[in-house]
Amino acid sequence: MSRHALRRDPRGHWLLLLLFLPVVIAALVFEGWTNHEVDDARNKRPCTTPMPKAADTGDPVLRLNDGTIQTASMPPRTAALTFNGGPDPVWTPRVLDLLRKHRAQATFFIYGSQATRHPELVRRIRAEGHEIGSYTYTGGDLGSASPLRSKMELSLTQTALAGSAGVNTGLLRLPHTTAADTLCGESWDAAVRSAEQGYLIVAADRKSRKPSQGVVRQYSNSDLGYHEAEQLLRNRNVERFTTVTDGLGRPSPTTTVSAAERLRGEGLIWARMLGAFFTSAMAWALVAAGGLSLLRLILLLMFARMHTNRLQRFRPGSPWLREVNEPVTVLVPAHNEEAGIESTVRSLLASTHPYLQVIVIDDGSTDATADIAERIQDPRVLVIRQGNTGKPGALNTGLAHARSNIVVMVDADTVFEPEALHQLVQPLAHPAIGAVSGNTKVGNRQKLLGKWQHLEYVFGFNLDRRMFEVLECMPTVPGAIGAFRRDALLGIGGVSEDTLAEDTDLTMALWRAGWRVVYEETAIAWTEVPETLSQLWRQRYRWCYGTLQSMWKHRRAALEVGPAGRFGRRGLSYLTLFQIALPFAAPVVDVFFLYGLFFRHPLEALGVWLGFLVMQMVTAAYALRLDREPLRELWSLPLQLFVYRQLLYFVIIQSVVTALLGNRLKWQRMRRSGTADQHLLSEPAKQRTLSSK
Repeated sequence: MSRHALRRDPRGHWLLLLLFLPVVIAALVFEGWTNHEVDDARNKRPCTTPMPKAADTGDPVLRLNDGTIQTASMPPRTAALTFNGGPDPVWTPRVLDLLRKHRAQATFFIYGSQATRHPELVRRIRAEGHEIGSYTYTGGDLGSASPLRSKMELSLTQTALAGSAGVNTGLLRLPHTTAADTLCGESWDAAVRSAEQGYLIVAADRKSRKPSQGVVRQYSNSDLGYHEAEQLLRNRNVERFTTVTDGLGRPSPTTTVSAAERLRGEGLIWARMLGAFFTSAMAWALVAAGGLSLLRLILLLMFARMHTNRLQRFRPGSPWLREVNEPVTVLVPAHNEEAGIESTVRSLLASTHPYLQVIVIDDGSTDATADIAERIQDPRVLVIRQGNTGKPGALNTGLAHARSNIVVMVDADTVFEPEALHQLVQPLAHPAIGAVSGNTKVGNRQKLLGKWQHLEYVFGFNLDRRMFEVLECMPTVPGAIGAFRRDALLGIGGVSEDTLAEDTDLTMALWRAGWRVVYEETAIAWTEVPETLSQLWRQRYRWCYGTLQSMWKHRRAALEVGPAGRFGRRGLSYLTLFQIALPFAAPVVDVFFLYGLFFRHPLEALGVWLGFLVMQMVTAAYALRLDREPLRELWSLPLQLFVYRQLLYFVIIQSVVTALLGNRLKWQRMRRSGTADQHLLSEPAKQRTLSSK
């Protein structure tokens, strides 16, 4: 075990993650807000009060000074062309080309959000002598917007203009308004508040006003706006096409900003770019996670059904397969396992298999593990004491003392059902099978964390094993319950200590040696799982890191032929896609749910999330039914998604980062409490298991 403690676990990446997450969250929140997805004010409310008579003159330009209302309009034969929205990457360049062709000037009322997306177009508008005004940041109705949003709509637009073109503007057109008389009710209140900040409010003339009388025309940055402006530019009754302030003979409302304001504006542009990037990445990751999740569930259901239909091919009762009654040696490596060692050994001695040898290898325990095992005083039990060498070393010691050609490896926190051992070795009647995985069940499932792990064992591990058997790519025979041919183990050099997942490493090595590995679901053993989140973290961290080590060690299997090649191309590909890539993408489903709940359509987000949940519930119910488990534990599955699943995601992230950094992980041992036998399938089975105590 010491070789796995060469370096400390990496910690710096968690600090980077803590620094990175607020940036991502802030960018997503900002992107959501600026896309009309919070405090939505897209639609203008109907007017309840008319605008003041002093403003209702029909003139399109309003200025309010100390309660005094002033209106203005264009002089005769002068037209001020104004374009709302944008800049649009398609139509704004065409409009600018049209204006240059006719040597005309215009006023562009710009969305601040679009200015951050296309700053080069804002600079072109400015460079070609046109006027820039504010159309608010997102185009929300300032009359119905909250005070905070109304203020931010204006200030963010100024910041966007500062970052994109280095200017601020004193012109404002309120979205959802046309002629001046549409500035009524709440829109008039918004106009007054804006004028108090120094803005000149610009509406448009009624369409009934003739161009020869002097007009302010309002067009959109679109196909329709382009063609309408083109028609006006050909009107011979207009002598001058100019900007709003130039037509009124007023000084330009555009001012150059300071270096600090420009820097702040450039920061806004980068923030929007980050938000757009994260939103886009989240959308793609959601598609990937959704696709992989759906594919995995379909594969699990399909192959589980196939596994059920083909069980008789390699099981007792097939006419050409004999019953296996040969002697079996059970290896029980133990290090400080005094809490559960007696229950484990006595459950093995109560086995219905006729010939049995149990070897307990005490691997340098500092508690009473070996003493408890020796007190059992059964001639079938051999206790070997040795210094601490690690689990692989203990198993190899037991293998050297094994008298039987069939070897079963058992964790010292596992309790076997009486028929489990005999059922476990039956598939070895087929000469091509070198190892058999048993069915591990959670014993201490009384608490919520135990229930979550119980569902994971049945839904995740055991359902996976059914599929792996059909595809002939079983990656792991669990250390809790697995049967092997002794000559197969010796042929690959015994149990390797190259990885922290010795059971996965061993199974992959058997495939590469040409042996097949199958799953025997009737061989049931009860194991003790972690009872705290910290213990669960340590256990899964070791499992995941060890699996990554094993995958890297046996990566060349994908290029080999025969059973090794099938395992490599199918098993390693599955692990890469569904045990590494999917957990990295899966958190996006939860992020999308929260993002959609707050920033988009809550019902849509809830529907997507519930869709994933229903798929998992159906698959979990089928898995419980196959394992003959009651469905009552399904109630805890939705809760699992909020805590348990997140922990497993972080475990995988930690493991991958550890592997990429080249760190070696130390052995993570779980503290035992001897609770593996708390939930046996039947009371008679429990009594038979414990009758020899």
